[in-house]
Amino acid sequence: MRFNEEMSTTLPLAASRRAEPYTDTGAELVPGHAANPRRLGAHLAGDGIDVAVHASHATRVDLCLVDVAPDGTLSERRFRLRGPVDGIWHGHLPGVRSGQRYGFRVHGRWDPDAGLLHNPAKLLLDPYARALAGGVELVPAIHTHTVGEDLVPVGGEMVIDPHDSAPFVAHGVVVDDRFDGAVEGPRVPWAETVVYEAHVRGLTMRLPEVPPELRGTYAGLAHPATIAHLRQLGVTTVELLPIHAKFPEPFLTRKGLTNYWGYNTLGFFAPEPTYATRAAQEAGPEAVLAEVKGMVSLLHAAGLEVLLDVVYNHTCEGGVHGPTLSLRGLDNTGYYLHDGTVPARLVDMTGCGNTLDFRRTRVVQLALDSLRYWAGEVGVDGFRFDLAVTLGRDGAGFTPSHPFLVALATDPLLSTTKLVSEPWDLGPGGWRTGQFPAPMADWNDRFRNTVRTFWLADPAAAAKGYAGHDLRDLATRLSGSADLFGAGEVPGGRGPLASVNFITAHDGFTLADLVSYEHKHNEANLEGNRDGTDDNRSWHHGVEGPLPQDSPAAQILPLRRRSMRNLLGTLLVAAGTPMLTAGDEIGRSQGGNNNPYCQDNEISWIGWRRDDWHGDLLETVSSLLRLRREHPVLRPSRFAAGRPRTADDVLPDLSWFDGNGEAMEPDGWHDPHQRVLQMLRSGQPVGDADALVVLNGSLDQQLVTLPEGRGRDYELVWDSAWERPEGVQQAETEPLDLLASPGEAVDLESLSMRIYLAR
Repeated sequence: MRFNEEMSTTLPLAASRRAEPYTDTGAELVPGHAANPRRLGAHLAGDGIDVAVHASHATRVDLCLVDVAPDGTLSERRFRLRGPVDGIWHGHLPGVRSGQRYGFRVHGRWDPDAGLLHNPAKLLLDPYARALAGGVELVPAIHTHTVGEDLVPVGGEMVIDPHDSAPFVAHGVVVDDRFDGAVEGPRVPWAETVVYEAHVRGLTMRLPEVPPELRGTYAGLAHPATIAHLRQLGVTTVELLPIHAKFPEPFLTRKGLTNYWGYNTLGFFAPEPTYATRAAQEAGPEAVLAEVKGMVSLLHAAGLEVLLDVVYNHTCEGGVHGPTLSLRGLDNTGYYLHDGTVPARLVDMTGCGNTLDFRRTRVVQLALDSLRYWAGEVGVDGFRFDLAVTLGRDGAGFTPSHPFLVALATDPLLSTTKLVSEPWDLGPGGWRTGQFPAPMADWNDRFRNTVRTFWLADPAAAAKGYAGHDLRDLATRLSGSADLFGAGEVPGGRGPLASVNFITAHDGFTLADLVSYEHKHNEANLEGNRDGTDDNRSWHHGVEGPLPQDSPAAQILPLRRRSMRNLLGTLLVAAGTPMLTAGDEIGRSQGGNNNPYCQDNEISWIGWRRDDWHGDLLETVSSLLRLRREHPVLRPSRFAAGRPRTADDVLPDLSWFDGNGEAMEPDGWHDPHQRVLQMLRSGQPVGDADALVVLNGSLDQQLVTLPEGRGRDYELVWDSAWERPEGVQQAETEPLDLLASPGEAVDLESLSMRIYLAR
C-alpha cells in the first residue's frame, strides 16, 4: 500500500475542490482508556469523550477530529485508538466538547479477494454517530477502490484508491443529547390501535395551515394543524417512513432524482438532517436532534404514538463497487453477508446490493443498540422493520428463534414497544407472513390481496364475463387470518391483532389510484415504466386515469368512490390491526405511479384537498374509525371459535350467512358465483351490541335476507352507498328507515356493504 508522501492534512472545502492524495502523518496515542470499551460510539465523559468502534480485522484505527475553518477549509487532528479488545478499538480524549466533528481512518490488509477493503484514505462515519454534519458527494474519492468519473472501476479491477475522502463525506458529530421536554408515550393497547403510515416531508409539504417554514419538517409534523387532522381522523399511531440519515443511490443521483422514501440508510442513530427546519439545520446537529425529540413529545402530548420504519437489512454502501462511507471500511466481512467463496462476493437478499449479516454478534448489537437509543432516548413507541426476514436469517434460511428476534422479545425496553415486521425479503424462502414470534405483529399482504381481489379484481373480471374467486379467503381475512397467525409457541398463536391489515401502503397505488388505474404509470421514475409491481389487483371501472366531472364517462366516478369506501369499510371491520396510508382519507392520487420512491415532489406529497367528495371521504373514514372505537365487537382481540363464548350466550361468537339469511353451506364457500356474504359477531362477550356486516360483491343490486340472530332489530349504522356517513338522511328525499327486522329482505346496491348493530 503506497500513498503520496507529501504531508498535507488540510483540504479545501470549496465547491471547486478536487480530491487530494491522502498522507499518513501519523497519530499520537489517545491519552486514556474509555471507561467502558464496549460502549460503542462517541460519548461525552468527564473532561472529554469516550470513543469505541468495532473493526475486527484492522491493524490500527485513528480517531480523526475534523475542524472547519471560517474560509471553508477543513483540517484533522488524529489520535490512535487503543486495542483491539474483542475487535473493539477505544480511548478517552480530553478537551473534546459537543459539536465536534469526527470520523475514523482504518488501517489494515487490502485483499479484495478475501473481502478485506481497509483503506485509511477514506474517512469513515461512526456507525453509532448520533448526529451528522455535511453530506456525501457522489465523486470518485468516496470509493475505496479506484474508479473513473463514471464511478466504474478502472480496468474492472479492485485497485486501492489513494485519494482522501474527508471533504466529500458526512462527519459524525459529538452531541449533548439531553432534552428536558420529554413526554411519555400514551401506550395505546393493540386492540385500540389504528396505524397511520406517513412520510415526514410529504405529509405537510402542501398542508396550507402549516407555516411555510415548517412544511415538510419534523416541526411541521407536530404542528397543531397536523395534529388536529390526525385527531379528527381518529388514528392512534403515526408510523413514519425512515428518518435515519440516508444517502440516495448513485443511479438516482445521476438522473437528477433522489431516494425520497429513505430506505437507504447512512447512519442508524442520526436523524436525517434535511427533514429539520432550516433554523434547526443552521443552529447545528444538536438542534436537529432536539427538533426530532420535540416532535415525538408533542405527538405524545396529543395522545398519539410514534413508530419508526427502520432499515437494518442493508445500508447505502450498495454493492461491492459502491461507495465506502462507514461499515465497508471498518469491517467489510464482519458486517456484510458474503457467500464464503474466493474471491469474496456479497450476498444480496434485499435487492439493494448488500445485506447486513445477522449471524454476526456486532451486527445484532448495532441494531439492538440503535433501537434502544430511539426508544429510550428519543422516546419513540415502536418500530416497523423493513424486509424483516433478513434480520432473522441464519445464513440463507429464516428462523423465528433467531437471536435478534429472541432479543427483541426479551429485552426489558424493546419488548414493551410496538414491533411490526415487513415479513418478506428477496432471498430464498423470503415470504414469511405470520411466522414471526410474539410480541411482533406482521404486515398482512394476504389481507391486502384478498380484499382488493374481492372488491376490484373480481368485479373487473365479471364485467368481462369471467368468474372470480370464492369467499373462503375473504372470510379468513375478515376473521383475523387464523391460518397465518393462529400457530406459534403460545396456544392460539399471536391472535388476530398481530395481523396488521392494510389495503395500501407507501409501496403501491394509493386508494384513489386503485380504483382509477389498471396499469402502473411510473414514467417519471425514468426507468421505462419497468419498475414497480404489475400485481396491483386494481380496477379503473371502465376508463383509465382521472376523469373531469364533465367527461362523458363521469358516471363511473360515484362507482369509484363507492369502491374506495368498500375497501376502507372492509379494512375497519376486519379482525386485526388496521393501517391507513396518509392521504387515502382524502383521496390522494399519485397519478398512477405505484413506486414513487424517487419522487420528492407533488407526485408523492399529499395535496390536502378537502372540498367536494374529498371532504366526504374524510368524514366517512372518521365515522368508521369512531364506530370501531366505540364498539369493541368491531375489533375482536381473539380468534372466533364458531360457538357461544359464554354459557349464557345463544349466539356463536362468529357466524356466516348467505344472501338468503341461511348459514353458509360448504358448497356456498366454494362457489365463485356466490358474491353475497353476511358476517355476524356476537357482542355479548365484550358487553356490546351484535354486529352484522353484509357484503355485496356482485355487479347487480341484491335483495338480501338478514339472519335471525337474537331476534332483535338491526340498526343500520353505515352503508358504503352513502357518499357521507349521514347517508340519505341529509338528502332532500324521504329518510331511510334504518331499522330492519331479522328475516327481512333489504336491497343492497351493487358492489356495496353495510354495517348493522343489533342493540
